[in-house]
Amino acid sequence: MDNQTIRVTKVDTPKEKPNPNELAFGRVFTDHMFVMDYNEEKGWHDPRIVPYAPITLDPSAIVLHYGQTVFEGLKAYVTADGTAQLFRPEQNFKRLNRSNARLCIPPIDEAFALKALKKLVAIEKDWIPNLPGTSLYIRPFIIGTEPFLGVAPAKKYQFIIILSPVGAYYEEGINPVKIAVEDEYVRAVVGGTGEAKTGGNYAASLIAQEKIEDEGFAQVLWLDGVEKKYIEEVGSMNVFFKINGEVITPKLTGSILSGITRKSVIQLLNHWDIPVNERKISIQELYEAHQNGELEEAFGTGTAAVISPIGQLSWQNKHMIINEGKTGPIAEKIYNTITSIQNGTIEDPFDWVTIVDDE
Repeated sequence: MDNQTIRVTKVDTPKEKPNPNELAFGRVFTDHMFVMDYNEEKGWHDPRIVPYAPITLDPSAIVLHYGQTVFEGLKAYVTADGTAQLFRPEQNFKRLNRSNARLCIPPIDEAFALKALKKLVAIEKDWIPNLPGTSLYIRPFIIGTEPFLGVAPAKKYQFIIILSPVGAYYEEGINPVKIAVEDEYVRAVVGGTGEAKTGGNYAASLIAQEKIEDEGFAQVLWLDGVEKKYIEEVGSMNVFFKINGEVITPKLTGSILSGITRKSVIQLLNHWDIPVNERKISIQELYEAHQNGELEEAFGTGTAAVISPIGQLSWQNKHMIINEGKTGPIAEKIYNTITSIQNGTIEDPFDWVTIVDDE
């Protein structure tokens, strides 16, 4: 597949680019997108970069009825000298293929997908905003397009990559957010699709998010789906807690998304010789640590926000104020280090950055 030529069709009239000071998250899209098709006869074929436009689907397309879809999220950044670069994109395509396997979607060629992404970002390089906290968000996704109402894996798919210049994911920025512990609804169970990045997981989480928004909470913290006892993840982030000098994050058990920022944070903590432990942790243990004055920091990790300090956790009408509601030193150090590697202001000792060559 790596020898396939990526056909390029450019727009006649480029869009006006948004004011980088007024960027929200995921509202504006660039001029072009990448598209590739799949069928049983040809496999993945006809890779192309075309003007961003609506896609046409048959009303009976499998994705619309049975949710056979997977997606990823990563970002492109521009350095002070104008170089465009990506942060660990190969990890995203590896994870996309793990999601593909769970949703019975044929795997993509990861090396070719990265080649296509780099070509698309090179074409759209002028869309990468350069103000602090801004970036070009990248959304690769695959949908089952076969027109068929039987419950079976599709025989036709489209792999699409779209791009969106974005500002901060949370209006609070790096400032601490309030998180509500969800103990009524469940997000996922071991053996389900919790470790896959698929649309249904997020649709199922909306009701809990809607329930707490009016109370000033930014996200919900999910507990395990069986005992509703063990901490799993925040809606769009993995989660970390610093308790009595040790950083703890829930162990990947099959119902938690394996975050790339999570993986990077663990690698950084090990690099700094800060104790970090991946294990099961109950909400009761966390509450008792808070009561004993041992809960020193809490923060979420994810592509969209990078690091999101947690200033308050609310569980069963009990409010845990963490680090006086302020950003903790570990969260701040991690945020500054990762974002500085991403935008090229400090050296990358981990080989995390992929340079995008000019078109």
